[in-house]
Amino acid sequence: MTNILIVLSAADKWTRADGSIYESGVWAQEFVDLDGAFVRASFKVDLASPGGIVPTMDKRSLDPNTVGEQIAERMRAYLDENATRIKKPLVLAEIDTSKYDAIVVPGGHGPVEDLYKDPDMGRVLIEADKADKVIAAVCHGPAALLAARDENGGWPFAGRKMTSLSDEEEIEFGTAANAPWLLADTLRKQGALFEQGANWHAYVVKDGNLLTGQNPQSSTPLAEVVIAALR
Repeated sequence: MTNILIVLSAADKWTRADGSIYESGVWAQEFVDLDGAFVRASFKVDLASPGGIVPTMDKRSLDPNTVGEQIAERMRAYLDENATRIKKPLVLAEIDTSKYDAIVVPGGHGPVEDLYKDPDMGRVLIEADKADKVIAAVCHGPAALLAARDENGGWPFAGRKMTSLSDEEEIEFGTAANAPWLLADTLRKQGALFEQGANWHAYVVKDGNLLTGQNPQSSTPLAEVVIAALR
């Protein structure tokens, strides 16, 4: 059986540049679209978070005024159906990477609060990359890649093609001005070969075992690419 680990942020906030707090967490659609696709593909999916803390779904990602009534209803229904799984994530520090065929990270602003600097996240990604396992992340999920450092302190994903929520989308969403740092800009500065498509349109980048999606609309296409890679 194909085994997938979805790593979810444990953060329920994003600390802004001026020290103010922005309520956040995991963007529901990114988790639901990925998890649902993998379950339907008959993959075994485990969930993990830093400290095994129950993840918080960003309230905006469940707000019909933000995502539309149809998406909001679908998200709430899926989260309710899977509440038991979501409330009992594995502890990221205890993860044995060798048990998984893919490591997948949904976004939301949570990862730019915790996963980008989490040493356990970094360890899992380093181990997965060395074993040529599939690594996939969407929207702000690629922030987790920043946690990975090799034995010399270098970034193992430098020179790799990838995408994430673009700086232009962050600006359009209204969260760029007071951000402590911008994800796409930071990935480029670290050495990523950053690519992007049109704002809020599905866009997926594949570079060997590294698969990334630009925004929530990219979640289902990314899941399809992951499934194809694992089959």
